[in-house]
Amino acid sequence: MQTKTILEKLFPNQLDYRIENSMIRGSAETNMGKVEIIGTVDSAAMNQWIAMTLANEILAVIEKDDKTPIVFIVDTMGQDSSRADELLCLNRTFAHLASCVDLLRRRGHPNLAIVLGEAVSGGFLSYGLMANQVFAMQSSQVKVMDLNAMSRVTKIPLDKLKSLSQTSAIFAPGVENYYAMGAVDDIWQTLDEHLVENALESQLTHMEDFFTDSRRQVAKDRKGRLLCDEIVQSVLTA
Repeated sequence: MQTKTILEKLFPNQLDYRIENSMIRGSAETNMGKVEIIGTVDSAAMNQWIAMTLANEILAVIEKDDKTPIVFIVDTMGQDSSRADELLCLNRTFAHLASCVDLLRRRGHPNLAIVLGEAVSGGFLSYGLMANQVFAMQSSQVKVMDLNAMSRVTKIPLDKLKSLSQTSAIFAPGVENYYAMGAVDDIWQTLDEHLVENALESQLTHMEDFFTDSRRQVAKDRKGRLLCDEIVQSVLTA
């Protein structure tokens, strides 16, 4: 489903946006009032320019100090692998972008991320996964890396990883596995204007809950990360 079609289903009232250099910026009117739209499209390769532009857009919204909700649109193939971006310290730029999203949250702006296409690696981690809530389309492709790349990095044989991915969500790409791990709050199969409104309204009633990361407990409940919470608690109490 094309970006235009998805956005028009989610925001049928006074939707206004522009797409340039694989980035989307706009706004829409909802029953909750105005929401700002910031993000990436067309499987963007996240580089210095995109990351800094997104960060500046977020800071501009914060500067207005009116707690306007932000909807992050996520469609990224991950970080740009060019040598130039690595030499310019892309990891620190991603950290800056993540810090801007964290500041937005702490300033009381309701916010959520919607994965329209791909959500891969650092491109997803730097802003989409930082949002209060993450929602994904059924057709989305969510992953850190594919099993071939994981095999090269971990030195675990590919056949072993394929076997592990059948029973453990942490070794398997796919939106259902990231839902099991607590990284995705819900998978949207049908779209309407109430999805975003309901999520933002729910956030407004208990914003303080989002200052605590409960994803490891969610992952335990969904049986996506069976040992994570136990290990963390053991470390904290050691």
